[in-house]
Amino acid sequence: MNVIKVLQERGFIENMTHEKELYEYLDNGSASCYIGFDPTASSLHVGSLVPIMSLAHMQSNGHRPVALVGGGTGLIGDPSGKTEMRQLITKEDVEFNKIGIKRQLSNFINFSDGRAQLVDNADWLTGLGYIDFLRDIGRFFSVNRMVKAESYRLRLESEEGLSFIEFNYMLLQAYDFMKLADSHGCLLQMGGSDQWGNIVAGVDLVRRKLQKTAFGITFPLITTSTGAKMGKTASGAVWLDPERTSPYDYYQFWVNTDDNDVVRFLALFTFLPMDEIREVEKLDGADLNIAKSILAYETTKLCHGLEEAQKAKRSASANFGERVIPDSILPSSDVPRGKVKEPSIEIDGNDTTPHTYIEMARFESGIPAFKLYHEVGLAQSGSAARRLIEQGGAYLNENRIESTDYVVGCNDIEKDEILLKAGKKKIHKIKIKM
Repeated sequence: MNVIKVLQERGFIENMTHEKELYEYLDNGSASCYIGFDPTASSLHVGSLVPIMSLAHMQSNGHRPVALVGGGTGLIGDPSGKTEMRQLITKEDVEFNKIGIKRQLSNFINFSDGRAQLVDNADWLTGLGYIDFLRDIGRFFSVNRMVKAESYRLRLESEEGLSFIEFNYMLLQAYDFMKLADSHGCLLQMGGSDQWGNIVAGVDLVRRKLQKTAFGITFPLITTSTGAKMGKTASGAVWLDPERTSPYDYYQFWVNTDDNDVVRFLALFTFLPMDEIREVEKLDGADLNIAKSILAYETTKLCHGLEEAQKAKRSASANFGERVIPDSILPSSDVPRGKVKEPSIEIDGNDTTPHTYIEMARFESGIPAFKLYHEVGLAQSGSAARRLIEQGGAYLNENRIESTDYVVGCNDIEKDEILLKAGKKKIHKIKIKM
């Protein structure tokens, strides 16, 4: 099957250029395609998974992905999707962030033996001569056309406006496309829907400068069924770096997917066969929750590896009860099925539940429950913790905390631990330090 049909079937594509010619380009053996990643942080987040997964599908269908880290453009900042100017970063920041980004991409894409490449546009942008660039590249761009692009229009209408530095971004991204087309034979650029204007500008520049037909694909903005931006939670972004978002919390993010998003997220964020995913549309209740467990397991396995996915599943089972997964639901998944004997968490260290170590001495004098909930991050403030207790959503060792005046003491410690819950989904362990 042509990879375009695969991406369309799974919900990746919003727009594309030269559809007929693009099909032919991808049918004629191995083709190169690229996506740019912003190096403003040392970790990507869940909002980056659509472009990452699209590159992985390209590779699994015999094509060669090129991941471009914007070390040059990152020094300027992309105005797309922003109503204010991005904070400029240093070259040292970019170099540090590139290491983390490649490490995360390597969990999804195989970079060995030239099967994929990571490039940095700083290699060709930082040495550009300004006058030469204006003569050779700038002359192909119409200001009238540029300001009609959505990314520029939004900034022009904002209170801060559009800086001249950012106005150059479209030219530089188009130049990237031309350089990769020339040096890597890469004639397909993909990106988010907010990149359409930049991608089309690159397609046009490749045609004008190299006399080659280039192509573009954009992805839809992925939001949850509630309209929230993908990967954003009350506590912030869901990162791919295990030091920022633990594998357990990553698993919990996916297992708490809204019922209306399960099928769509299985198609986008796993490699499970679509005929099995379509069967999930018929599920509800407990069976749909099982499908969520498989979604969480598969996404965690892709991002953090098999061992961490298994640990996260075991910890979730220990904390919230085991979901016995029958063979009939998403059978291609290698998720552990049937009734399994949970390992001893205290002995083998397989517990990935969020936890905090607290000295025994503090419990000898007692810690107000609302302060403890705030301290470990189960509530954003002391007043929020009080409201949680008043509304009956705070639990200590599976028992509801009935009063906002409750003080947690030594009598609440069980096997050197205290288990705190906020509602049904958020959990935290206190581990006692003697």
